[in-house]
Amino acid sequence: MPKIMGNSLAEHRERTRRALFDALSDLLAQRPFDKITLSDVAARAGVGRTAVYNHFTDKEDLLLAFMEHETGRYAKELTRILTNVEDPIDRLRIYVRQQALIKRHYHFPSGGPLANSVSRSTAGRLHAHAGYMTAMLTQILSDAMDSGAIPRQDPALVIPLIHACVLGGRPTPTEPRARAAYLDALDVFVLRAVGAPTPDHAVPVAPPTHATEAARSAARAAG
Repeated sequence: MPKIMGNSLAEHRERTRRALFDALSDLLAQRPFDKITLSDVAARAGVGRTAVYNHFTDKEDLLLAFMEHETGRYAKELTRILTNVEDPIDRLRIYVRQQALIKRHYHFPSGGPLANSVSRSTAGRLHAHAGYMTAMLTQILSDAMDSGAIPRQDPALVIPLIHACVLGGRPTPTEPRARAAYLDALDVFVLRAVGAPTPDHAVPVAPPTHATEAARSAARAAG
C-alpha cells in the first residue's frame, strides 16, 4: 500500500499534487515539454507512475492543472504587491520588471515552443490562463490613462506589444550588472512605448514572490 503523505487522505492528495507540480516545473526548466514523460515526472516527484493517474488523465491534463495553479498563485502575489502602489506608472514598471525576472523559468504560454508541443485544445486553454496577466495589465494601463499619465490608447493593441517586448527576445541576464542594465533599459523602453515620461526615481522594490524565487534558484542551478 502506498505511503500516505500527511495526516489525512485530502492532505496526501494535496501534497502529491504539489510534488508533481514541482517535478514538472523542474523538468520544464531542463527540456522541452514533448521530451518529458509522466514516468519522468513521477520519478522526480518520488511517487509511483500509477499515482499520477489518480490525479491527472494524461500529461497535458497535468500541464493544464500546473499552469492554472502557478498563474493563479503568481497573479495573487503580484496583485498584493501592486495594491500597495498608488502611482499607475510605478505599477506598470513593477509589472514589467517582475515579468522580465521570471521569464527564464516561468511560463505564460499563449504561444511559443510549449504551446506548439500540445494539442490545439490544450494550447487554447493555455492561452486562456495568460488572461490573468492581460487583465492585470489592462487595469494598470486604464488607470494610467484615467490619471493623464499616458495618452489614450487601446490596451488590446498595446498589451501584446508590451508582452512581446518583455517576454520575447533575449533572456534576462543572470550576471548582476548585466541584469541591472537590461532591466533599466527595458523600463525606459516600455515607458517610452506607452508615452510615459521616465520618472526621476528607481523602480520601487517589490518583495520576492514564489515565481521570482523559483527563477532565481533555477538561474543559480544553471550558472
